[in-house]
Amino acid sequence: MPDLFPTTEEAQRDKDIADAAAGKRSIVNHLGPDSFGPDASRPFFDCRRLGLKELTDGKVGAHVVRARPGEPADAPRRAHTLEFQFIYVLKGWAIFEYEGYGEHKLVEGSTVYQPPGISHREVAHSDDFEMLEITMPADFETETAE
Repeated sequence: MPDLFPTTEEAQRDKDIADAAAGKRSIVNHLGPDSFGPDASRPFFDCRRLGLKELTDGKVGAHVVRARPGEPADAPRRAHTLEFQFIYVLKGWAIFEYEGYGEHKLVEGSTVYQPPGISHREVAHSDDFEMLEITMPADFETETAE
């Protein structure tokens, strides 16, 4: 017998799917003046969430990350618990250091497949640095690595 009382998460998922199907939530996402907000885990970046988390029931996350001009990279080495992470550099440059791979300067058009759990850190970035980041799942744990 089906459960007559869905959990809050199940009800929200069903509402999100119905809203998208009814045109209340668009599959199209436009850049607006308030599209970017602070990136909670990296205070030197701003982040624009692209809506895939809601449209895929949390299976896929996508966001554009951009540098805050004048804010240097200042984050510890870290690692993520996720299945998939892909980065595409849209503008500027950044230097990242990856465990077992060394430092790499990423420039416009560079791509990175970041293996699950790899320890990494950002060393530096240009004031105009901007990247597209795609993750599976949308939400994941981040731990400080040594």
